Amino acid sequence: MEVADGIQECIETLRDLKSCNAEHSYLKGLFKKIDKVERRAIISEVGTAVFVVSASFILKIGIGTVALTGSILLTCGEIDILMFFMYLIIVSRLYDPLQSALQNLAAVISLRTNVERMDEILFHPLQEGSQQLTNNGYDISFENVHFSYGNGEEVLSGVSFTAKQGEVTALVGPSGGGKTTISRLAARFWDPDAGRITIGGMDVVKTDPEKLLSLYSIVFQDVTLFDNTIMENIRIGRRNASDEEVIEAGKMAQCLPFVEKLADGWYTMIGENGCELSGGERQRISIARAFLKNSPVILLDEATASLDAENETAIQRALSSLIKDKTVLIIAHRMRTVENADKIVVLSGGHVAEEGRPDELMERRGIFSHMVALQKESSEWRI
Repeated sequence: MEVADGIQECIETLRDLKSCNAEHSYLKGLFKKIDKVERRAIISEVGTAVFVVSASFILKIGIGTVALTGSILLTCGEIDILMFFMYLIIVSRLYDPLQSALQNLAAVISLRTNVERMDEILFHPLQEGSQQLTNNGYDISFENVHFSYGNGEEVLSGVSFTAKQGEVTALVGPSGGGKTTISRLAARFWDPDAGRITIGGMDVVKTDPEKLLSLYSIVFQDVTLFDNTIMENIRIGRRNASDEEVIEAGKMAQCLPFVEKLADGWYTMIGENGCELSGGERQRISIARAFLKNSPVILLDEATASLDAENETAIQRALSSLIKDKTVLIIAHRMRTVENADKIVVLSGGHVAEEGRPDELMERRGIFSHMVALQKESSEWRI
């Protein structure tokens, strides 16, 4: 597992390793992992071979023993020649299936580790819930929510706030404060350890995840694309959408400028995870999906972080029409992205440190005001 992860990581980060002159040292560590796996594989194969060879040897001895014993009994007149040959035929016919059974048993034993890993997935608890949506409106409320990942470290501690329908609620704060975790919990990618999350009064934990996600349009910080055409990558947002609807969503997300430069336009294959496109182009396709899905709740996690100022401004104008009368939860680090938000929730250390309108938080001279001042100072920095 470590070797597979290391090889994949090496391929994905090769450019960074080369730029930092770290390729040799990284490969040295990777080769150590490969050598370790080789030694473990040799030990496993030798153990299996000893088992199979020993068992086969015992079976071979069994054939010889039957022949020797039968010969003695035949000489003493206790069995006749027909009975002797019958025993020889039976024991010789038993050898092949028993040999195959031993080899299969050895293969099953060698697969034990793989089976254990698959069992971890197969027996992982399933998220279940009601197929009936009972929400009254689309206000998202967090009530004293606690959450921690598998390592036991608490990421959210007693988080409470409400993102109202028809308003833009922005989550800001230092990195690691729990902003992305909140968006994932709202969409029930995970369930909280304690507390309650509701949408329109409906408890999300008691709602079927697939049914719940029909209410959400989500733009992730890390964009995932498929080795398919631009058209089909956008159509993921709504599978039954027509080509005209897909193209319109793409235009709203400012995809047209780069699509026009491609030989096959909207039908251009973009490679594995969109490797043929730039980061900003990949981000625009992700935003186009949200436009196409057009759900009543919109979650934007650094949706415009990879865009230049011109495209960001154009997409923000398009988003303004999309978010009308909807519940919008925005995660952003750039303060200009959230300066017109109806409500700011400042997260720090897994707690809600501040909450209110942007102008109110500026007057308090707290964390939000400090972040705005720092970004203003950095924007004026010159080389």
